[in-house]
This record gives sequence, structure tokens and C-alpha cells, in this order.
Amino acid sequence: MSEIKPNDKGSSEESAEEQDWAAAKAAFDNLKSNKPRPPKPKNAVTIAVSSRTLFNMKAERKIFEEEGLEKYVAFQQEHENEPLKPGPAFPFVKALMNVNTQLRELYPDNEELFDIVLMTNNHAQVGVRLINSINHYDLTIERFCMTGGKSPIGYLKAYLTNLYLSKSADKVIQAIDEGIAAATMFTPDTEQELSNTQLRVAFDGDAVLFSDESEIIVKQHGLDSFFEHEKHFENKPLAQGPLKCFLEALGKLQRKFYAKNERLNCPIRTFLVTARSAASSGARVLKTLRSWGLEIDEALFLAGAPKGPLLQKIRPHIFFDDQMFHIEGATELGTISAHVPYGIGQKYHKGKLIEQPKKKE
Repeated sequence: MSEIKPNDKGSSEESAEEQDWAAAKAAFDNLKSNKPRPPKPKNAVTIAVSSRTLFNMKAERKIFEEEGLEKYVAFQQEHENEPLKPGPAFPFVKALMNVNTQLRELYPDNEELFDIVLMTNNHAQVGVRLINSINHYDLTIERFCMTGGKSPIGYLKAYLTNLYLSKSADKVIQAIDEGIAAATMFTPDTEQELSNTQLRVAFDGDAVLFSDESEIIVKQHGLDSFFEHEKHFENKPLAQGPLKCFLEALGKLQRKFYAKNERLNCPIRTFLVTARSAASSGARVLKTLRSWGLEIDEALFLAGAPKGPLLQKIRPHIFFDDQMFHIEGATELGTISAHVPYGIGQKYHKGKLIEQPKKKE
């Protein structure tokens, strides 16, 4: 997986880029505006969201699937002054904006902020409705990537993306294969009231923050072998999983609040919600996080119990898990959830091996 912000440019190229940004900043500062200036991408924590995660586009999607592209574009143009309704990523994006507001209060010239990018394969003709909807809700989203029917995955690295959220499992798999943290978003069956003052992010452990190496032991050899394996390798850190770098990016922003003695008022809170047992297999997880220099605010070891009821109490803006039955249980109880299609768990459902389609010769 990639680091927080890879940087392999030469010094002369970096210098030219710095000059370009300095000129852009000066031009922006001369334009009197109440809107905050977008942060420099290499300093930001960049969250790329698809239009179907940011907004509820079920009706529009149905037109596209049943009547084709031309009818879909015509419908969007005819209704471009009607704001789209919020989608599953909407509360998450609002919470990111709140964190930015508080960071700017503490660090007025700070550029270590969340930067939200709309990453969509929509055609540019649909862009007016998307822009109107973003302005209607007063969202701070200035950077767009509209690829006109082509996959946007190739642009994720160019936008220095730290996290990509989509409704398309295929695109998410492609992003993870490229080393980018990504997940497929699901809309909960019921709505919960979420915090307006604190961004809450909940992570599963194995195959999300960590690799699936321990989960492979469980699936192939059973729990007793897993417990023995974890005890034996307790002091050996687990390999990183696809969302480790996103937790790292959150931690970087949390430390900016801690540096101003604002730990108790930090507007970012992270949760580990794992099916692991604490006594039998929890120590390796906590020692791995420590070895990475990362903190998790709350760690919940459920020993195989359902995650949904605990997540109801946490009320995260987003919950990441690699197994669909945990996602289904969470969404049934009102939690906005995101599936991370990674690791051996994709071959199983509720502990049973899913029959894999035969590969074509």
C-alpha cells in the first residue's frame, strides 16, 4: 500500500510546483471570498467520492440502466435546478468539513486539511446539476473529475487520493489493486442522528487495517489454531491492510489538535470494532498499532458477537469491514457502512465457503 503522500519528484520539479502554488495562492488571496481556499494536494488528506455515494441517484441510475445514456443525460439537464438528495457519504463529507473548520481556527494558514474530490464517470453535461447540488448544501468541493463514461480509477493517484468511496465494487477492487484505500458504500435501512461536532470512523481489524494473514488461519485451520498462531506471533506486527494508510492520515490530523492541548476536544474519533477475542488474540492487534506509532481511541473486541448493536451506540459516520454479513448487519440497524473487498473473507459468507465461478479456459 502507498504511503500517506508519495513524492518521487525531482527538486527542480518540486521548486516549479511550489512557485505555481505560491502564485495561485496570491491570486486567490486577492479575490475577496468567504470560501476557504482549497489546500495544496500534497499536504491534504484527499477523499475522493463518487456522485452516487455523495448523492442519492437511484432514480437517475434506473433511467440510465433502463433507457440508456442519452435519456439519462437529458433527464439530468432537465432537472439540473433540482438539488439531488443526500447519499450515504453525505454525512461523512459534512463531518470532514467540520474538522477543517476547527483546524483552520487553530492553524489559520494550515494546509493539512481534508480535501474532498468528486470522482465520477458522469459526463460533463451532468456537471451542472452536481455543482448546483453541492452549492445548495454549501459543501466545500472544488475539485471534480468527470470522465464521461470511462473509469476514473486511473486519475486517483494523480489526485493523490488517500481514500476512494464508490458504489461500484469493481472500481473499488481496481483502486485497492492500485494500492489506494477504497471501499464500496451502502445506504443504511434506517437513518440515525449523527454527531455534528465530531467525525467518527469505525474500522474492522483483519483485512481492513491489517492484512488477512490471521484470517486465513481461522478460515483454513479453525479458531484453536488461530489462537495458538496469534499467541506465538504476539510480538510480530501484522502486515498492513488496505485502510491502514487512511487511519495513519486521520492520526496525523488528530495530532495537530493534541499539539494545541485539544485532545479532549478533538473532532476526530476512531474505533476498532473487531470480532477477535481480547484475551485470546487481542494483544497482537494492539501491539501492531503501537509498532506503527498509531493510536485508536476505542477498541471493542466482540469475540464473535454481532457488530450492529455496538455500532448503533457508536453511531459512526462510516464503518469499514471486509465481510458482507457484518456490513448487512450494520446497515439493518442504521449504520452507514463501507465494504472493503479484500482478502480471503471474500470467498466466504457467514463462515461458509462461497462456490467460486470456474475460470474460463
